[in-house]
Amino acid sequence: MVKKIYLFQAGAPSQIDLFDYKPYLEKVAGQNLPDEVRMGQRITGMTVNQKSLPLTPSLFKFAQYGQSGAWLSDKLPYTSKIVDELCIVKSMHTEQINHDPAITFFQTGFQLGNRPSIGSWISYGIGSENKDLPAFCVMTSKTKGGNFQGLYNKLWSNGFLDATHQGVLLNGGVDPILYLNNPKGYDRDQRREMLDLVKDFNQTEHNQINDPEILAKIEQYELAYRMQMSVPEATSMKDESESTFELYGPDSKIPGTYAYNCLMARKLSEKGVRFIQLYHQGWDAHAFLQSSTINCTKDTDQASAALITDLKQRGLLDDTLVIWGGEFGRTVYGQGPTNLAVIGRDHHPKCFTMWMAGGGIKPGMVYGETDDYGYNITKDPVHVHDFQATLLHLLGINHEELTFTTQGRRFRLTDVGGKVVKNIIK
Repeated sequence: MVKKIYLFQAGAPSQIDLFDYKPYLEKVAGQNLPDEVRMGQRITGMTVNQKSLPLTPSLFKFAQYGQSGAWLSDKLPYTSKIVDELCIVKSMHTEQINHDPAITFFQTGFQLGNRPSIGSWISYGIGSENKDLPAFCVMTSKTKGGNFQGLYNKLWSNGFLDATHQGVLLNGGVDPILYLNNPKGYDRDQRREMLDLVKDFNQTEHNQINDPEILAKIEQYELAYRMQMSVPEATSMKDESESTFELYGPDSKIPGTYAYNCLMARKLSEKGVRFIQLYHQGWDAHAFLQSSTINCTKDTDQASAALITDLKQRGLLDDTLVIWGGEFGRTVYGQGPTNLAVIGRDHHPKCFTMWMAGGGIKPGMVYGETDDYGYNITKDPVHVHDFQATLLHLLGINHEELTFTTQGRRFRLTDVGGKVVKNIIK
């Protein structure tokens, strides 16, 4: 059964500066974005009152890599080495133009909160592979000095599904899960005795009012008890070789960093965790795009590529889908002062880039095209709901059939949309 590791780059990386090479922008640099390209599309309140929307070429050099000949920025030296393992999708698009609704839309299929997240839907649909660990785990990290967008529990919420499907947040510290260990002077037998007593009380209550949330609570307590033994073993780095740490980079020894979380994601996947969600904050470059992109890629490029390499070396890549991308893209026009050291890019939902690898995805492929400005999609658009439908399909789930009925209607991750992108599947 395929597992998922989702490397979510919160804040929206600039596709123009990393993946979507547009040499034509060099010829028209500084000119205003033509009306026939914008076509009246809305822009955010942060740039709507600018005197002009100056076209701004990539701040970095591009070259072609691998047998696929994919264009990549020179700020992705490690990704360039594994480019033939990737399916790069340049034609992603969404309706959401601001961070909170856009991230929520990606993770839950709806722009408002209180819906189940992707991991929760997967847990609900096919359950856990390891009864001693959660089916859905979450980790977060930040680039120092970056412009952080908030991350909220609703992004890994179970929504209206049973609480057993909620994502479990792992912390970057000595105790990956807070309050999991017994307090001093309290042993495992005492914990078992206490849980049995609480279970009897809860079961009696359930027999009287038949509330399914009570059964979910009992199950959560039992999982937490099993996790007291399984989590320390699953999260220990003692068995990792020095060559593995070198592969992921020096930060992989520092809890809470992106590199550490990538290595932890591989370990959890090996142990049977079905869906592992990483969030890395710091990509929101409304200003200082150049330094922001350099800092973020420095934190993420090596470890992202290392995860692909590590999984492949262990024979796990075919059974593990790795996803990399943010909530939308960045504009081809500059935001703020035109000084290249200061200039930024605004939000752009109409086209942006993600990549996927392993798990049944075709490798060495670039899918979708954008116009010479990098502003509109010209071939093979992929909506967020299409992405979600494809993700579920790779798990053997029909996105139209994975539903939950509440409040008088059937709900699903893809709402009333979504088409499987069959051309990127092996």
